[in-house]
Amino acid sequence: MANKLHHRWIGCIALLVFWLSGMASASTRMVYPLSSDGVDSRYDYDWAVLRTAMEKTIPAYGPYQQLQSGVAMSPQRVLLEMSAPQGRINVFVRATSPELEQRFLPIRLPVDRGLLGYRLLLIRAADQARFASVRTLDDLRQLRAGLGKGWADVSIFKTAGVEVVEGSSYAGLFGMLAAGRFDFYSRSADEALREFDERHTSHPGLAIESTLLLHYPLPRYFFVRRDAEGEQLARRITDGMEIMLKDGSLNALFQQHKGRLIKKTALFKRRLIKLPNRDLSPQTPLARSEWWINPLTGR
Repeated sequence: MANKLHHRWIGCIALLVFWLSGMASASTRMVYPLSSDGVDSRYDYDWAVLRTAMEKTIPAYGPYQQLQSGVAMSPQRVLLEMSAPQGRINVFVRATSPELEQRFLPIRLPVDRGLLGYRLLLIRAADQARFASVRTLDDLRQLRAGLGKGWADVSIFKTAGVEVVEGSSYAGLFGMLAAGRFDFYSRSADEALREFDERHTSHPGLAIESTLLLHYPLPRYFFVRRDAEGEQLARRITDGMEIMLKDGSLNALFQQHKGRLIKKTALFKRRLIKLPNRDLSPQTPLARSEWWINPLTGR
């Protein structure tokens, strides 16, 4: 009798170990990139959204791990790692482009609710009067834009007839602007103030242009690999973000990370110049108005 009980206990323990190991293997594992650009707070909000989307979907999908790569990666290295089946990351966030949507699986929900397309300009403070006379896109064409090599909005400016100078690194573009390599550095409405605060000491001659607001539709998506694991991860992220939109937690995070900066810019007082984005996919969810914010109205 004792022998039978002993075997039963061993069997129960084995089942428990098997169940626990199954739970561990079923955990969703995400590894996102570490930027290689030193001071870089651009992605804090994005990873907070991703983490919250995972939390919201634990009842349906189970536990998860969200890790940051231990190795700093340039934008080009991010794409190389994502292209390798055993790459060191399996999710990243970026302004969309036709190339990215073809190579990787996009989660077509704008992480920042479209804020990336509302642009302020970092300039040299001595040039403020020059920019105050810019009224139209034709006026803007007399100036040179600075952007990162391969960024999605490079083609937007070039298509609009604005000369673009591309820099090889995000951090290096601030120095290029200070050195006169181009006339303005196009930044999203929340990025401009944060980056100026972070760098005005190291680049005291720079300023935020005070009269203009550019706008072009430029959704920022999470991307995963086009494989079975990526498809499962995409479903979970999509479900989590939809829950966040409905229960208000997406807007709460948005306001926490970006609300103060948007208010500080007083965007509604600026002259608006629109640039078309002809690279947008027909699958861009422009018709889902609940996903897009207009910072000019706050809705």
